[in-house]
Amino acid sequence: MHLLGRLEQDLTMAGYVPKTRLIYVNSIRDFAAFFARSPVELGAEEVRTWVDELTTRRVRGPQRLRQHFSALKFLYTRTLWRPEAVSFLAWPSDQPRLPTVLSQQEIQRLLEAFEQPKHQALFATLYATGLRLREACELRWLDLDLARKVIFVRRGKGNRERLVMLSKLLLSILRSHQRLSPWRTPWVFTSNNGAGSLNPDVARRALGRASRASGVAKHVTPHVLRHSFATHLLEAGTSLRTIQVLLGHQTIATTARYAQVSSELIRATRSPIERLRPLQVRCA
Repeated sequence: MHLLGRLEQDLTMAGYVPKTRLIYVNSIRDFAAFFARSPVELGAEEVRTWVDELTTRRVRGPQRLRQHFSALKFLYTRTLWRPEAVSFLAWPSDQPRLPTVLSQQEIQRLLEAFEQPKHQALFATLYATGLRLREACELRWLDLDLARKVIFVRRGKGNRERLVMLSKLLLSILRSHQRLSPWRTPWVFTSNNGAGSLNPDVARRALGRASRASGVAKHVTPHVLRHSFATHLLEAGTSLRTIQVLLGHQTIATTARYAQVSSELIRATRSPIERLRPLQVRCA
């Protein structure tokens, strides 16, 4: 079997989603093209040269670099069984940034700006549940437990399962979407031809159009709705632990960053200067 085919097979067996598999395979294809040789013939010295090429000429962002490094690590540790070739790799870190959060008024304007009810229902689901875009696109009707008022997320990040809430308003939105849909398929959000689930890239483009039409000044991505979900729950008094479970975070530290962007919590925090006596102003 061709090396890239073996890599694709190993990634599939390891549970990587199609988009990640494509990124990794393309990265290794670029690596091989740079040396005009198969990675089977390359070792640590060539990996070092490629890393230098990436960091100095081709790639600027740490997230993209991590993807290239992860592809190399997977190839040499899982497919070629030569971990020594990538043992020196150190993952670049992001500069800490606060997540973008929309106000509830901005959420309202955004959701009302969608051209198609299907896309409006999809992104209403993201805001109502905190789901990732891929998780929402892969939802099936049988994942909605109407009796318990929860949604079963079957394939979350890392193939972890979890439950999220199914609110009365969201259920009403989804039922309206179901009535309007010309397709009767297992998926809640179906592709335009009804052959499968909705493509996340198609959904992203719809969000871009709605964002521009809404007049919301912030840069809106699917994850911004997830950030807004978590922040608004925190402002309403939901515990960080509960939010952690709803988002599917492995550690509470990841969830805790929402406390840094909650304007309601910041405004409600009493400044220590309030405990001083009124200051006497001296006249010059």
